[in-house]
Amino acid sequence: MFDAQSRREFLRRALAAGTATLGAAPLRRAIAEDTAPAAKPGSDQLRIAVIGVANRGMDNIREIQHEAIVALCDVDQRNLAAAATMFPSAKKYIDYRRLLDEGGFDAVLVATPDHSHAIPVVRALAAGHDVYCEKPLAHSVWEVRQMRELAARQKAVTQMGTQIHAGDNYRRAVEIVQAGILGDVTRVHVWHGGTVRPGQRVAQGNPPPEVDYDLWLGPAPERPFHPSHFHFNWRYWWDFGGGTLADFGCHYMDLPFWALGLRSPTTISSVGEKDYAGDNDVPGSQQVEYHFPATDKQPAVHLTWYHGQRKPEGAEQYGRGSAVLFEGTKGRLLADYSTHKLFMDDGGEPMAPAESIPNSIGHHAEWLKACRERGTTTCNFDYSGALAEAVLLGNVAYRAAPGETLAWDAERLEFADCANAAQFVRREYRKGWSLGV
Repeated sequence: MFDAQSRREFLRRALAAGTATLGAAPLRRAIAEDTAPAAKPGSDQLRIAVIGVANRGMDNIREIQHEAIVALCDVDQRNLAAAATMFPSAKKYIDYRRLLDEGGFDAVLVATPDHSHAIPVVRALAAGHDVYCEKPLAHSVWEVRQMRELAARQKAVTQMGTQIHAGDNYRRAVEIVQAGILGDVTRVHVWHGGTVRPGQRVAQGNPPPEVDYDLWLGPAPERPFHPSHFHFNWRYWWDFGGGTLADFGCHYMDLPFWALGLRSPTTISSVGEKDYAGDNDVPGSQQVEYHFPATDKQPAVHLTWYHGQRKPEGAEQYGRGSAVLFEGTKGRLLADYSTHKLFMDDGGEPMAPAESIPNSIGHHAEWLKACRERGTTTCNFDYSGALAEAVLLGNVAYRAAPGETLAWDAERLEFADCANAAQFVRREYRKGWSLGV
């Protein structure tokens, strides 16, 4: 049906036969109750499998529902049943490993919690599928790097779910910076007003009967069930997420990464506070200092991330609870998701530059079009992977050596001057789970 179909089918069969193994744990779950054949798509439809069908997963489904949704997977059978009402002919699965082994689709959308992004994405890529994955791509820097490299080797069409990247406002802000209106930009402040939903640890707990909690834990450390680390709340525990930085960093830092062509930082430091009542371990307020090297197009950049009670000095004058501030030699640019405003040093109001970045056809539509035409996307895993790595490195610095400036070796994936950081760059999986690379 598509140019890459024969390649995908060969890889899928090889994986199933064991000639392209991933070292995944043996399958322990059967397919969910509906084993009817998948819907037969029309000739112009992509066959898509969705892993994680609630919340962000459902938001994504609504954007791609005109395609052939042939498989749905979720560890919560209530969520699975709700999604299945929209696609009664789709196969339903509890275990994504079974879904990926059986195949029968062209592309995979992954919208699980962060701690369980990497394994299904890597398996899907290895089987020759195109992939859409929610931010921040994975739970650890090492996982993100494996996903980036495998996507490149497979020539897969990929997109990270940073939907605001498709908005017109970001495009106009990028054009202003790249047109040189601000002069040389060497300083960026990025802040977000969000904080933590406090939760608690318990000695024992019982998950709802509709939930396969062991599968939900996946590679994460085993701990008793409690609602305050389940579904949306997993974001606020190191075992499953990365706090406010991992939740919003890719959305807001995306703008300076795009406008200034940033890639890997050379040094990072982070401080923060657990300024809330709860057993969670992520900081409620945090500040991260990133230093990026100069390039042939851009001088060195010092970027600071702030969230919670931490904000840049004078942030109140801008009247934004969350924003990006570019500081150049000629002026400043303030931007958030939907607005931007210039503050020129000479008090002038420069003409807006010509629109040089075409408006997006839609974040999901970009991915679907590229899947059909074997093109690329604006948030492919090469671009978005570099962004996600930088975001996650802020948490590594905070956990490994708060307040210390650490030198990052992006090629070797290590902080040579901080041996303690290695455990946070690459986390240890629970017994029985492996990325397989």
